[in-house]
Amino acid sequence: MGTSSAAFLVFVGCCSNVIFLELLVQVEPACGNLITFAQFVFIAIEGFVMTADFGRKKNVIPIKEYLILVVMFFLVNVTNNMAFGFKISMPLHIIFRSGGLIASLVMGILVLGRKYPISKHVSVLMITAGTVICTLASAEHVNDNDGGEKSSMVTWLMGIGILTFALFLSARMGIYQECLYSKHGKHPHEALFYIHTLSLPGFLVAGASIKEHAVRFSRSLPLPAFASVPGLGSMPRLWIFLAGNVLTQYLCVGSVFRLTSECTALTVTLVLTLRKFLSLVFSIVYFSNPFTLYHWLGTILVFTGTLIFTEVLSKARNALTSEKKTN
Repeated sequence: MGTSSAAFLVFVGCCSNVIFLELLVQVEPACGNLITFAQFVFIAIEGFVMTADFGRKKNVIPIKEYLILVVMFFLVNVTNNMAFGFKISMPLHIIFRSGGLIASLVMGILVLGRKYPISKHVSVLMITAGTVICTLASAEHVNDNDGGEKSSMVTWLMGIGILTFALFLSARMGIYQECLYSKHGKHPHEALFYIHTLSLPGFLVAGASIKEHAVRFSRSLPLPAFASVPGLGSMPRLWIFLAGNVLTQYLCVGSVFRLTSECTALTVTLVLTLRKFLSLVFSIVYFSNPFTLYHWLGTILVFTGTLIFTEVLSKARNALTSEKKTN
């Protein structure tokens, strides 16, 4: 799988995953631990069969080096899903995770001592600003729809703190992955399996929450659209949404790991930021949220920033110049 294919699957898997996630947290905002646990179990089982060949295939990267990545990956995933229980809306959640471009740029400079041209800094700021504007515009309408009720400031600030922590830890994790692949070679499927499997014991501390929400999921009503489908007609809708979330998350995370093995951490973050922006726009359209002037302003900033970052215009100009010289 090449870079373009991996990037395409990131958009397909992650964007559809957001839909199932929003369907779940609208009903059960604090079900993050159950969602994360289900995702990790599925990927661990699939990896044990397909990647580890039932334990017969030896790992290339040492387990001790995976452990550092495991701690970071586990904390990032748990805290991101946990934030919904702190009155963090889906739009606000997307914006904080989209701030990864800034975090990745900062970490690249501080940890790796990299230097980026001014155009990269400008594009990162434009993309982040565009997503911020779009998300805050959405969040304002969400508050209006809630009848003007304000979230508890302390709870909300705790949620912001959790997302900020996850944001910078995720950026640091991306750099650690990049260094790991440089040292041992590219093994995205192996990394995907071991990171999720070794993280499973961490869910013991959230056992009570997982059990509680599993009971709540089982009490949800079936989906009328599946009434005539054998095996699904009587299944609680939240379990169906969770299954959709787990499958799309597997496609999303697997594609991200493949992309990480093909590109730098900053480029991966760019792809993920654009994916989150499209998820936001799709969420606005799918859930009938308004698309205001601020949303259009955000759209222009994001895509203009993308053109600057990828240097599409300069590459196209160079290609045209070369073609003219050839003719």
